[in-house]
Amino acid sequence: MRTDRKSGVSGAVTWGLLAAWAANDLEEIATMAGWLRTARPRLKDRLPRVPDRVWERADLTQREVNTAIGIMGVLVAAAAADGARTGGRSAFFRTTLAGFGLHGVVHLAQSAAYGGYTPGVATSPTVVVPYSLWALRRLRAAGIPVGGARAAAAGLAFLPVAVAGVHAAARVLARPRTPGA
Repeated sequence: MRTDRKSGVSGAVTWGLLAAWAANDLEEIATMAGWLRTARPRLKDRLPRVPDRVWERADLTQREVNTAIGIMGVLVAAAAADGARTGGRSAFFRTTLAGFGLHGVVHLAQSAAYGGYTPGVATSPTVVVPYSLWALRRLRAAGIPVGGARAAAAGLAFLPVAVAGVHAAARVLARPRTPGA
C-alpha cells in the first residue's frame, strides 16, 4: 500500500473510509426499507409519544433508501479523497471518520434499545468500529491530531445533519415523476 511520504498515512487509512462505508451501506441497502415496514408496529408500541406524521416520514421506499445512500456516498467519497489529498490531515476527513465510527456505536445502541436486528448493525462491530479505531490509531502514529472529544463531538453533530439532509434530498429526488410534470 502506498504511503504518503509527508504524513506516513497509507491510502488504506483514507480510502478505507469509503470501503468501510460501502460495506455498511450495502447492508443498509439490502435491509432498511423492508425492516422499517416490519418494525414500525413494534416501534410505535415502544414509542407511543412519537406523532404519526413522524412515522409516516419514516416510511422509506427502496428508491429513497438507494438515493439517500448514494448521496451520502458522495459525501464520504469526498471526505476520503480529501483525506488522501492531505495525507489524512484534512479536518473534513477526520471529522467524517470520527462521525462514521460513532455512527457504528449508534447502530449498536439502536439494536440494543430495539432488542433485535436493526439495519447496519451487522457490519458495525465487524467493519465500522474496527476500521475507525484502526484508522484513528494510524493517524495518531503518523503524528496527525485526531481531535479527541472535540472531533468526536463535531462528528456526532455532523452525523444527524448529514443523515437528515440526504434523506430530505432523497425524498425529493426519488419522488415518482408524473408524465408532463
